[in-house]
Amino acid sequence: MTFHFTPRASREFEDFLEALEAELEIPPSRYEAAERSYHSVGDWLNRPESKLQRFEPQVYVQGSFRLGTAIKPLSEKDEYDVDAICEMRRMAKEHYSQSQLKDMLGNELATYVEERGMNKPASERRRCWTLHYADGSQFHLDVTPAVPQGDDGRRLLRMIGVPPELTGAAIAITDREHANYRRISSDWPRSNPKGYCEWFKSRMSAVLARRKAAMAATRAEVERIPDYKVRTPLQSAIKLLKRHRDIMFSGSPDEAPISIIITTLSAHAYRGEETTADALTRVLTDMRDYILVGRDGVHRIPNPTDPEENFADKWQEKPELRNAFDEWLERARTDFQSVSRSRDRKQIAWVMSRAMGTIPVDRILQKHPITVADNLPVRIRDFGRDLVMRANHRRAPRWPNAPAGQARIEEATFTRDGFRPERLQSEGRILEKGGDLRFVAHTTVPAPYRVYWQIVNTGTDAERANGLRGSFEYFEKGGLTKKESTKFGGPHSIECFIVKNGRLAARSGAFVVTIR
Repeated sequence: MTFHFTPRASREFEDFLEALEAELEIPPSRYEAAERSYHSVGDWLNRPESKLQRFEPQVYVQGSFRLGTAIKPLSEKDEYDVDAICEMRRMAKEHYSQSQLKDMLGNELATYVEERGMNKPASERRRCWTLHYADGSQFHLDVTPAVPQGDDGRRLLRMIGVPPELTGAAIAITDREHANYRRISSDWPRSNPKGYCEWFKSRMSAVLARRKAAMAATRAEVERIPDYKVRTPLQSAIKLLKRHRDIMFSGSPDEAPISIIITTLSAHAYRGEETTADALTRVLTDMRDYILVGRDGVHRIPNPTDPEENFADKWQEKPELRNAFDEWLERARTDFQSVSRSRDRKQIAWVMSRAMGTIPVDRILQKHPITVADNLPVRIRDFGRDLVMRANHRRAPRWPNAPAGQARIEEATFTRDGFRPERLQSEGRILEKGGDLRFVAHTTVPAPYRVYWQIVNTGTDAERANGLRGSFEYFEKGGLTKKESTKFGGPHSIECFIVKNGRLAARSGAFVVTIR
């Protein structure tokens, strides 16, 4: 598919993108709570009684919170994931093993949790310790222990092409799967979150400076304005792309393109565009150009602050991840480009509701109503069947086509307490919540074969419960019979797929039900 940069978005589209970003934005209170938390950990580690105080521990945030690209979780019940580094500025990796450092930090955090009366103990993960805060806080803090990279490590980074101004804050981190995890060695996993952040900011430095100065003219001195309160078109575009990714892969999150790939390719592609729409179009047009393919066919997305690290390293062992990225990029291009010049707010809302989720779009429609005939306001439910049949999280069949018969859903039944079972027709009457559904398929494909079902649900109920589905489900038992419930409101579909010898032999066609 050929995709051309066309920076002439309509005002209506630009306004809708800005409203979408506002809905995805993490409230300042969350940033401030996260900041208080990692500062509190830092203060604890630097107290006189701390066994780590002599190493001058410094705790600082990394990842999307540092870059200003964090977004709300897909479900309102999910926690924010805040990543932090705990760097021992006076510890050398030649004197301690990774496991020793991690255990020392773990012991201090265990005492911190006890003294603060936290409900759950710190849990150990591959590279970090996780602090679990009270439910009302709605976030957890991943603290990764680290030491300075040292002169030799920084010299190596400069030798492989990293600019000197980005190497000074390079660190070495712990990883319990590393070969030298339990041995004292100069060979530790490398990381450079501060350097990456500086590189990222350099990609938008001119726009960031202008926007910061504009805020300072009415609020405060420039240096007193934290970066997370300033938003550039690059950051906005990345947040929109991350939510588009979250919706598309809500039923199969393990296949979703990882955030560091989206962020790195977007930053490479950005050219200082002044609006979110233009930045989004530029990024979608050019980001693929920064995926390197060697003569050996290996795809590489180098870390700009450590080119030996390949953010796409898993693509080689799992080609389905590369395919998923390609599928996502093409879908994102189609979705945003299809309405970028539209002045029809209803059309924009319809496309964005299936691409970005119904919750943020529904909130936008409530705050900024769109009216149609008879001055009636547009609502998400008005999009009906098209919303479910063209939902972004509806995955395409992964099997090659090899017709060997037919399939159909020959019986669909709805039951609820106090009522007789009711036979259903596809796109029939609107069903009540709290009932049960039973679908029975029939096929003329000769056995043996495998039966897969694809349930695609939509609507704010499913999104809030993190219950969007769109992938293929296989059950050893049950086969041609599938039971579901009318738990979530909105239009939903179910389809039966018959797979024989690894090929798609027949499919029933979608059966659509609407629940309210």
